[in-house]
Amino acid sequence: MPLSEIILRVVLVVGGAFAVFTGFDFAVGGIRSLGLEGPVLSLTTSDPHALDLRDSHARFLGGVWLTVGLVFMASAARLQSLRVALLASTVMIFMGGVARFSTYAPEVLFDPAIMGSLTAELIGMPVLFYWVWNTRRA
Repeated sequence: MPLSEIILRVVLVVGGAFAVFTGFDFAVGGIRSLGLEGPVLSLTTSDPHALDLRDSHARFLGGVWLTVGLVFMASAARLQSLRVALLASTVMIFMGGVARFSTYAPEVLFDPAIMGSLTAELIGMPVLFYWVWNTRRA
């Protein structure tokens, strides 16, 4: 196995583990999170039902993100058989990064807490897509 493929598999495990960790935080903790990535959010609203609805969506998205992480990790072991799912996952993450620009508070995109993720989404995912696309086929 070429060194570049070994490095790719390590990147997939590390990136996948990060996505599983952060996805779990929101899949189980909801919009407030479990606090695994920082303080639990304290949310107040005049419409608790609307917050519960958003919380349900946050849990769903956390579960989707967790699953993307599992695809990355499984792809490290079964790269060729999960190639299409992995490529689709990189495209989904890239599109999620693009969607961040629809915010009404664009200054948040330059916050250090967002910049790392945004860079990984908009630059890292196209690089990873290209890398996986060009990795030898079995």
